[in-house]
Amino acid sequence: MMPGRLARLLAIAARGHARNLRYAAAGGFAVAAATVLLLGLSGWFLTAAALAAMTGAAHVFNYMLPAVGIRLLAIVRTGARYGERFSAHDAALGMLAEVRPALFGAIAATAPGHAVRFSTGEASARLVQDVAVVEAAVVRRSARWALGGAVSCSALLAVLGGPGVMVAVAGVIAATVGVATLLAWRMRFPAQVALEANGVLKERLADYGAAAPELRCYALEARAVADIERASAALATAQLAGADAASWLDLVQATAIAVAAGVAFTLAIPAGAPIAALAALAAAMGVDGAAPLIRDIAQRASVAAATARLDAILALQPAPAVAVADLSPTAPTIWFRALAAAPFEPGDRVAILGPSGCGKTSLIETLLALRPVERDGIRIGGVDIADITPARLRSLFALAPQDAALLTGTVRDNLMLADPEAEDSRLWQALHDAALDHRVAALPGGLDGWIGENGARLSGGERRRLSLARAFLSRAAWLLLDEPTEGLDPATERRVLDRLGARIATTGQGVLMVTHSRQARAFCSTIAHYGAEQTGNQELASSLPPRAATATR
Repeated sequence: MMPGRLARLLAIAARGHARNLRYAAAGGFAVAAATVLLLGLSGWFLTAAALAAMTGAAHVFNYMLPAVGIRLLAIVRTGARYGERFSAHDAALGMLAEVRPALFGAIAATAPGHAVRFSTGEASARLVQDVAVVEAAVVRRSARWALGGAVSCSALLAVLGGPGVMVAVAGVIAATVGVATLLAWRMRFPAQVALEANGVLKERLADYGAAAPELRCYALEARAVADIERASAALATAQLAGADAASWLDLVQATAIAVAAGVAFTLAIPAGAPIAALAALAAAMGVDGAAPLIRDIAQRASVAAATARLDAILALQPAPAVAVADLSPTAPTIWFRALAAAPFEPGDRVAILGPSGCGKTSLIETLLALRPVERDGIRIGGVDIADITPARLRSLFALAPQDAALLTGTVRDNLMLADPEAEDSRLWQALHDAALDHRVAALPGGLDGWIGENGARLSGGERRRLSLARAFLSRAAWLLLDEPTEGLDPATERRVLDRLGARIATTGQGVLMVTHSRQARAFCSTIAHYGAEQTGNQELASSLPPRAATATR
């Protein structure tokens, strides 16, 4: 079976942390071996010392050597456990730190419409909770080595009581691991349900948290609480089912420890009481040494479910690789096959009109290589858009989308996405040109004023104008503006358009504006009707095929 995408990413990440993984494996082996030797030697020492005292041979019994050995093994076990934990967690944290960007990148790089398959809560559950499950699995990679250390040392000590003791102990350990594997198979369904239920709960909390004002206005808070209670109860039920199955693993291990100790002691009695005590404790610790592996087995169902959910993220269809060569255009003129017009030149003001849903926003996203590109549909500087790399395309355009996402942070944080090196004077100029400078100046902190999650402290029109100011900071040849004045009052809209006109007269930038506004339409020198057969401009579009458009200057 071919490994999944996540497994391949982890394998690549593991190469850079191979040393720590080896240290963790060695530490796990040393911890288990030292534990078995420590308990076995302790059992022998205590029993032998007691017999020496009862038989009057205490004066010839060597207390010092076993005591030193016990102290040494205790020190080794403590140091090895620290080394194992440190190395395992260092490797796991480092490996998953490399995987998380790939997971987020898989979402961010998808074409619009694909990334929204995951809600905020669901994406959060996968990128946080599921990654944590996989991270814990990486930490437990040393479990097999721990079992190896426990089995080898347990067998070494058990054989002192006779070959039969060693065989019996090995058999109990093997049976314990086998039964644990079967029980873990029963746990796979509750584990998957628990992960999915947790994602649903986080999704509900994220959705209802964002809609809290609306819930209060429409008196739907009780309904939201009830929905969250149902999701929480479903998660609790799944978790209880998993805990019930896990309790059987604890019972199996406890029983196995008792059986192994009893069998080893009974079979080793002929070799003497000290050896029998040594064999019993060594057998018990041999089974106990399988505990890390049993815990790992118990979590395999959760790991498998989390891995499948993360693989689904990595399998998201990536943004199309539209470039077959980097044929950079000599000039950023734009020609659309769907628009019956000569190429648009930088400095032009083009209004793209059309009914809702006809594909105007998709046309804008195609220019940015966010949508699949068809050959012979768009040319920039005479070069087919399919022959221009996405990076080059995006350098030609500055986007202010209709529903712009804002960072949770300050005004400065959001503006400097377009130009990380911009000085304050440029930031204020961009805000002035977007008619937002007075509002920002009134914020506590000004440019460093906190605007909340996705600009929650700003109005809808202010968020849109902040996005517009961000686009103004780009030195791209074209501004792509999707409904930039939607929601603005007429006076503010007029002010924004006037300042936009003054700005592009200075910068020489062209404007492609998707709009339904009459003022914005009057601002533009060219009107492009996209989906013209539905716009009411029938006299211009009657001879064009469906989805075609017309441009008038």
